[in-house]
Amino acid sequence: MFEYQLHEIRHAELVRRAESEWLARHVRRADHTGRRPAGHGPEGRVSDSRNRHEPGA
Repeated sequence: MFEYQLHEIRHAELVRRAESEWLARHVRRADHTGRRPAGHGPEGRVSDSRNRHEPGA
């Protein structure tokens, strides 16, 4: 019985640790995507008219 209780305690500890690590990764990922420079949306860089080649008249 004692071994089973230790097993359950250890299992609960591992589950809590895995959940906290998942949450930390999720927060870091969300924080990282929030620090994009201006002009960069979630889809990537937005081109403007200065980057386009226009043929001469």
